[in-house]
Amino acid sequence: MKHLNTFFVATLLLLGVGLANAQDENNPWAVEVGVNAVDVYPVGIDDKGRLPSMINGMAVKGELFDEYFNVNDHWSILPSVSRVSIGRYIGGGFTFTAAGAINKIDKIGDVRVDDLTYYSADGEIKYSLRDLINGDGGWFDPSIGVGGGYTWVDDIGFGTANGIASVRLWVAENIALNFQSTYKYAFEDTYGIQHFQHSAGIMFKFGGKDTDGDGIYDQDDECPETPGLPEFNGCPDTDGDGIEDRNDACPNTPGLAEFNGCPDTDGDGIPDPQDACPTVPGIAALNGCPDADGDGITDAEDECPNEAGPKANNGCPYQDRDGDGVLDKDDQCPDVPGTVANNGCPEVTVEVIEQLNQYSKTILFDYDKATIRQESYSALQSIADVMKEYPNTVFHIEGHTDSRGSDAYNMKLSKERAASVMNYLTTIGMPANRLTSEGYGEERPVATNNTAAGRQQNRRVEISLNK
Repeated sequence: MKHLNTFFVATLLLLGVGLANAQDENNPWAVEVGVNAVDVYPVGIDDKGRLPSMINGMAVKGELFDEYFNVNDHWSILPSVSRVSIGRYIGGGFTFTAAGAINKIDKIGDVRVDDLTYYSADGEIKYSLRDLINGDGGWFDPSIGVGGGYTWVDDIGFGTANGIASVRLWVAENIALNFQSTYKYAFEDTYGIQHFQHSAGIMFKFGGKDTDGDGIYDQDDECPETPGLPEFNGCPDTDGDGIEDRNDACPNTPGLAEFNGCPDTDGDGIPDPQDACPTVPGIAALNGCPDADGDGITDAEDECPNEAGPKANNGCPYQDRDGDGVLDKDDQCPDVPGTVANNGCPEVTVEVIEQLNQYSKTILFDYDKATIRQESYSALQSIADVMKEYPNTVFHIEGHTDSRGSDAYNMKLSKERAASVMNYLTTIGMPANRLTSEGYGEERPVATNNTAAGRQQNRRVEISLNK
């Protein structure tokens, strides 16, 4: 029994080591508990070793695999948990397993014997054929393997070389039913016993690390520190739009695959992050904002959103208030009809000049002075009113005298009188930059200076266009 105690201590030690190192890989560890059966019959007939082929005329051994499934006549089974194992996946489909078993042998072939104590400790290397058969995983998991161990029968021990075949049936992700048959070839010819050991047990796979607790082990989890979904290999889809966060430009807002997970709220084909007007359909040229009148100015910045106009005029069309065919922006006289040739201002005609000079004939000065007499103020106001109707015209005021007096004196007096008229017109609202003045003395008579009537005509103020 001392060997039996040693066996259980070793088993507990193996379990402890397994649990202590159970966090290295994705479910690398497996523990199995079950029952085992020992059969010495179908191992091949020979007279080597402890057991002959016949005892007292009764068969002890048969041909290899002969009556392999003769449970009632040949199998020795201890009706309790009689085999435990712990295994670790080592990669590439290979698993290393340490197993221990106990039994009571009451059948040696067809010979009934008193219960012989049986226990064994084995190491196994098995290769799973599951992926070869099923492609990738599956519930049916056959294995083949080799191993070695040590077996004690009635306190006599011997080493064995083992050939193994097993089938695991995965009934859940981490639980399997395991059925195994192991051929044990004894190295000791004198007292070794060649035999089959069959076992059936339930296996529990464990040891997978799931840092983020999303049910996907870290080894298979592409985002092991963030809870995710199986369809994204453990990576999250926070907004639930079917695009995992790693590939989602808007991970917190449901969106469309065509926009890398970003929404297009207004449906204008421009994703919201790039849409300056995300709730109103617009055009790409204006970053998703609308332009109802198509003038290239967003409605929000367009003072006339339903009328096309230039940006320089805040999106509004230029007007032509006076209807002269010249837009106000180009019209120097936007409130007075004019001509295109004169930049929208009316042109001064000969008739206008004649009208101005009719008024100018009534302008009177104090004798031999440049002082305008008060009774001339009405005529000067009329002159200013006419001039204002032609706001882009520059008028020239001429001063003239008759031939009496010296030329120098007459020139001085004519200049002063022309300047006096110009200055007065500026005081009643005419811009100074639209007026010029000059005196010509007696140089430009319009009548003879030989008569009083002629000299009176020559003493005059005339208005002309500045050239």
